[in-house]
Amino acid sequence: MDVALSLLDRSRTREGQDDASALRQTLHRAELAEASGYQRFWVAEHHAVPGVASGTPALLIQALADRTRHIRVGSAGVMLPNHQPIVVAEQFATLEALHPGRIDLGVGRSLGFTAPIRDALRTTRADPDDFVADIDELRAYLDDTAMVSIRPRVAQPPPLFVLGTGAGLRVAARLGLPAVVAGPILTQGPEPFDRYRADYRPSAANPEPYLVIGADILIADTEADAADLLLPEGWAMALSRERGFFPPLSPVEALRRLPVTERRQRALDGTAAAAIVGTEDQVAEQIEKLVATTGAAEVLSSASTFDVDALYASDARLARLFGVGAVSAAPTARIASASEATTTSANRDR
Repeated sequence: MDVALSLLDRSRTREGQDDASALRQTLHRAELAEASGYQRFWVAEHHAVPGVASGTPALLIQALADRTRHIRVGSAGVMLPNHQPIVVAEQFATLEALHPGRIDLGVGRSLGFTAPIRDALRTTRADPDDFVADIDELRAYLDDTAMVSIRPRVAQPPPLFVLGTGAGLRVAARLGLPAVVAGPILTQGPEPFDRYRADYRPSAANPEPYLVIGADILIADTEADAADLLLPEGWAMALSRERGFFPPLSPVEALRRLPVTERRQRALDGTAAAAIVGTEDQVAEQIEKLVATTGAAEVLSSASTFDVDALYASDARLARLFGVGAVSAAPTARIASASEATTTSANRDR
């Protein structure tokens, strides 16, 4: 497949393990992703969510960059309503100075998971206009066109990506930035993505639109085995709607003993509908259809499961579907070179 391939890891916790284990597994997964030829490896921002160990992308990105040699590492994303843009700019300029040409900065506008978390973060709303203003301010600091000059200065700032659905696509088109989308919008046909390209306003760093699509992608020997790999995340999503938080991932054997209510089944079905799971041939067919519909230049797998060895094996199989050569020739190298340092072979931008 003539598209780039990347990974997003949320540092999901697992039953019987502490949070530190989840962070170490994220680091090890990045090492394996680099060896398999993935373009980039991203982490996310969550706060005070029991099932997620990572709340500080910049710190985790630094650890990832230290543990790897050439794969691009970054955020998917930093939630700008939670931060002053100058602080985000300083953090990522520091990362770029220490690891030139390897850092990506994805930004979003999601608020905290619950009202008490939003109160703790001092965030009350995520207005699209505020989001645009925050990105403009962030970009000015990184480009050294703001009223104050941040430190450290870097030769080229890390490339920016906008996360979101319909509103996020519109913001990305308006600002001339790459877009990262996932979820129900991927089932809406080509229209949202055609509009993103039609409305795109070229920017100096990004003269052309660039689209990354994300989904939980899991591969196993059989379709049933792959569906089992998705169950822990599906159940975590179902239970989160009842409990108000994501529980740690549980083994499939334990989940099969849980009663399946109508509400839980709807949640499980929703997770399955949004995922790409199956054998290698089945997954390849689904990805090819999605890429053809969206015109995406990059695929971002966000899968997780209880069995980490099965997860690592699935990642390796997915990389083989794309082929190391296809990954290293990915058009995203052009984007990361908005920070003009990355013509590396098995790397990935976004």
